[in-house]
Amino acid sequence: MNMDCISTEFQVDQQVVYPSQGVGKIKAIEERNFKGAQIRYYVIYFEVSDMTSMIPVEKAHELGIRPIVSPEEAEKALDFIGDNYDPMPSDWKLRYQLNLDLLKKGSIMDIAAIVRSLYHRSQIKELPIMERKLYDSAKKLMEDEIAFVLNKNRQDIERMLFEQLEYTVSNKKNKEIADYAPEEDLSDLDEIIDDEDDIDTAEEIPHE
Repeated sequence: MNMDCISTEFQVDQQVVYPSQGVGKIKAIEERNFKGAQIRYYVIYFEVSDMTSMIPVEKAHELGIRPIVSPEEAEKALDFIGDNYDPMPSDWKLRYQLNLDLLKKGSIMDIAAIVRSLYHRSQIKELPIMERKLYDSAKKLMEDEIAFVLNKNRQDIERMLFEQLEYTVSNKKNKEIADYAPEEDLSDLDEIIDDEDDIDTAEEIPHE
């Protein structure tokens, strides 16, 4: 059953951001039977990955679905990347959880904070695999959204982000950098991976 005419927070043809997937477009709002209940879904197509996801309408906010930002907000996020920052905790598990919570919230400023903090952490010591994956995901999400909003090539946005990040590095070269643990404790890696799996509960449909 097509539900395009039913009032919802997001509308058909609206561009939205899904933190675990990127920028997408709502192609339809449909109702389907799930375990005996009629559930409404946003059907969102992601051009970059050529994938379609069905997001339960009632869980959209919980999953971080939001409208794309304005050009002014995109520019603000770029400027934020180049601002001074507070060092992150030396414990990688605590650091990872803090950033994972930001990703779940999904605002462009939250995502920018992840990119900025993990980039600068990587200049002190190589990131553990899970943090590197989180950094790459946040950076790609930010680049995709800003490129779309500002109507620029993604490679140009990538270059602009790098320049802003390096600008902050140069400003802090002669300042004290927080101490860090000589070795990272990876003993809780399995638990961290289980927590990460909770981010994306939407049903994904391979695009034919």
